[in-house]
Amino acid sequence: MSLSELQFHEQVDAVQAQVEAVFDASELDVDLDNAGGVLTIGFANRSQVILSRQSALTELWVAARSGGFHCHYDATLQRWICNSSAETLGELLTRVTHEQAGEALDFAPL
Repeated sequence: MSLSELQFHEQVDAVQAQVEAVFDASELDVDLDNAGGVLTIGFANRSQVILSRQSALTELWVAARSGGFHCHYDATLQRWICNSSAETLGELLTRVTHEQAGEALDFAPL
């Protein structure tokens, strides 16, 4: 079952809010900017991780130093899954945050 357009936007809004909450609760020095469906996470070392919605494809894209990752929503698992690595979005964000900021944050619920 694929997501309707409304469900897709609700899912992306919810996941972006959860990502922001994890960063807000951490001690990590980050700049969060959420505008136009794009969440930009700026680290103290000037690197960024960007989460953007791709409505036409119903995908959530993650851009990081290590590459660009396309995620689809798996309704059975109720999780976003990376198409290339099969990581959950939470695993992917934990990895890229550690790679870029040297800090391992817990994004497990994602």
